[in-house]
Amino acid sequence: MERKELENVSDFLLGEENIAFAPYFIGKSYLSLLNDKEIGIYNVTFEPGCRNNWHIHHGCGQILICVGGHGWYQEFGKPAQKLKSGDVVYIAPEVKHWHGAVKDEAFAHLSLSIPTEGSSNEWCEPVLDEEYSKLK
Repeated sequence: MERKELENVSDFLLGEENIAFAPYFIGKSYLSLLNDKEIGIYNVTFEPGCRNNWHIHHGCGQILICVGGHGWYQEFGKPAQKLKSGDVVYIAPEVKHWHGAVKDEAFAHLSLSIPTEGSSNEWCEPVLDEEYSKLK
């Protein structure tokens, strides 16, 4: 997908290709730091079909505010939820989950988390194509 098209997914700055976390994603994503004072706020944009691996936030939760396109969010052991602009998802600490774009459309969300002492992310296995392709 062309960068110009991705810049139109939301009103927030697209940022740069998310190379630092690329090993934990299937497909290409972009990351833009919007705020680092007290609370970290990032705009994360996923190309169509891009999703992150299953992962767990230890010590702090995460809030996703969907700002463009359509995507998926799934907690381990539960059905996936389709997301659209305006949806808000709260992810409690210690909940294994993944999120990303639908197959044929880019997706963007703001990611908010309050860093706490000792908090960390645990990256787990990828969301396999076989599982992902069944989502409708």
